[in-house]
Amino acid sequence: MNGTSHTVIGATVGFLTANMLQTNPSETILLVGVGAISGLMPDVDTDGKLSNKITISYKTLRTAAQFFAFLMIFYSFFTEVGMNKWIGIGIGILILIFNSFITQRRMLTITGVGILFGGLFIQEAWLWMLGIFIIVASFVPHRSYTHSLLGVLGFGYISYQLEASLGQNGVFYACLFGYISHLIADMKGLPFNKRGVKFFLPFSKKEF
Repeated sequence: MNGTSHTVIGATVGFLTANMLQTNPSETILLVGVGAISGLMPDVDTDGKLSNKITISYKTLRTAAQFFAFLMIFYSFFTEVGMNKWIGIGIGILILIFNSFITQRRMLTITGVGILFGGLFIQEAWLWMLGIFIIVASFVPHRSYTHSLLGVLGFGYISYQLEASLGQNGVFYACLFGYISHLIADMKGLPFNKRGVKFFLPFSKKEF
């Protein structure tokens, strides 16, 4: 399944979460947004090879890195004070600079490192955990650990921390089920998927 389809499904999960919680328009937009992004997150492990039928293009991956960089810049500018503000902004700018020069895989690694240190500096657990998630994803094969139950558990905890940081009910569910929706949509049982997902890595390599 391609990236657009995963985005739409993830956004739908966010909308259903908002509808269930009867959120206001701004909260609904937030939940739809995090659901859409979470619907793409399992494919952060993409290696960019066309022969592997990658669902997210290199251009999309660079856009994601730019999104996280701007997120760090704006978050630091509006919520942090003193040295932490400028460190966060500086790291965001460095991510944007490196994003223009490095290869796809190493770009992803550098982005993860930047997010990790940015999260540590501004003391946001969800952000530095996301950095670790991205770093790990940059070294594993496509459709491996990010498409497993280990990936679900890791991203689920990141989502829990994000909800606690934002103080917005429903963020955890929108993120978690947006992520899970991607794995379900990539299952081999669906007619448009030639490959499945290995839910039980590293204990089993069986595809579902």
